[in-house]
Amino acid sequence: MPQESDETKRIKSPGKTVFRSILNLIKLAVLLYLFLFAIGLLAAGFKSLGEKFAETLVHSTSNPVVGLLIGILVTSIIQSSSTTTSIIVGMVSSGVLTVGNAVPIVMGANVGTTVTSTLVSLGSIGQRGQFQRALSAATMHDFFNIIAILIFLPIEIVFHPLEKGAILLTGVLTGFSGGEFHSPIKAVVKPPIHTLKDLLCSQLGLHFTLAGIIMLLISIALIFISLYFLVRLLRSLLADKIENTLDRFIGRRGIVGIFIGFIVTGIIQSSSVTTSMLVPLIAARIMSLESGFAIVLGANLGTTLTALMASLAGEKAGLSIALVHFLFNLCGILVIYPIPRVRRIPIYLARRLALLTSRSRIYAVLYVLCVFFILPFLVIIIDKLFR
Repeated sequence: MPQESDETKRIKSPGKTVFRSILNLIKLAVLLYLFLFAIGLLAAGFKSLGEKFAETLVHSTSNPVVGLLIGILVTSIIQSSSTTTSIIVGMVSSGVLTVGNAVPIVMGANVGTTVTSTLVSLGSIGQRGQFQRALSAATMHDFFNIIAILIFLPIEIVFHPLEKGAILLTGVLTGFSGGEFHSPIKAVVKPPIHTLKDLLCSQLGLHFTLAGIIMLLISIALIFISLYFLVRLLRSLLADKIENTLDRFIGRRGIVGIFIGFIVTGIIQSSSVTTSMLVPLIAARIMSLESGFAIVLGANLGTTLTALMASLAGEKAGLSIALVHFLFNLCGILVIYPIPRVRRIPIYLARRLALLTSRSRIYAVLYVLCVFFILPFLVIIIDKLFR
């Protein structure tokens, strides 16, 4: 007798198909939550280790390059550009920093916040091809911000357009009432993180530094596990169904991708989460780098939205800093994205770096350590010693 085709078997057992679909959706929800929890735990672990150090480090400096590197290092340590911006706002308000001196630090914070997705991509380091795609997905955000800094920092040093534009807009917007928006992602992820931190610090009596190290180790393990299974599940569920649709829809209409990234990041209040969620999608070949790049740019702009809305009800200094962040990201998109040859540069550099890591994975680790931690730290220390 001829064997039944897979399609015939599916028709004859619709109950099994429905059950399998429900089971896959449950698996997807659990893995996605575990992935988001791991990212949140990673940030909490870094913050436990470095928040006091960050507050000490962000100090008045007249050197814009050192200010830029302070922003990169501080945000890489505490894993939150919002926290860095809050520290800067406090210092500007107290007169320790001027708005002009704060601008390079805000630019650096834009680079530092991308370290989260780059660290997440290391979760695929055991699978060569998948790791190349994951690292490309993460680092195109790094290269976009670096290119934007190379364009705008010299202009800002000479002409101060971001500082002047932010101060001008502050005068126009002062008097509007702002508000506070609570992220639904943080609402479901933060409680277990706080519970774990309380268990380590209060109940077990561990020092906050040791607790931070343990949280980092747990988060790294969870990222590896969740990313491995999440990529496999996404590939089996979605790869054949929506890859072409996504690339047709977003690839040809970049503004749609930017809008999606802007709205999603505005809702969840974290560009790190948005860009980190793109890593498994691109690693599983569900989305191309070009489509993901548009979403990354939207996320870059969306991350400024919450601070901007909240600062409308606060002091002028806070509003000025929020506007500097917004204007820098907006100008980066307007200058880089509309020109095809220019917008391909960050993607090309990301691919080249990923290709280099295919020869040896150590290049990826060295990239993260040098760009986000070692190089900024060394330059800052040298500046402090010789100033």
